[in-house]
Amino acid sequence: MTRRLTRKRILIVEDEFIVAHSIASEVADRGGVVIGPVATVDGALKAIKNADVDGGILDLNLRGTPAFAVADALADRHIPFVFATGDPAAEVPARHANIRRFAKDLG
Repeated sequence: MTRRLTRKRILIVEDEFIVAHSIASEVADRGGVVIGPVATVDGALKAIKNADVDGGILDLNLRGTPAFAVADALADRHIPFVFATGDPAAEVPARHANIRRFAKDLG
């Protein structure tokens, strides 16, 4: 198994507990240090402000609130991130059009 995440601090922003736990397990299995998971935009922004973050995995929709403020905060700090979503066709602002999106397997 590739351990490309070794010692990388990865912020997980996900509002579904089981999905968040699964993503956190995958990151940890690949040697990453999990920050969070956090389930709200405010929680994610606090984590970005208070922790050293090397990368992020963001759900697009957090209990009805778009996560683009989190994406903006990461982008402003030049921290790489990806979107993980249950709706791969979801609209994203033009400023994040080139960010990779991964479909969450919700089945």
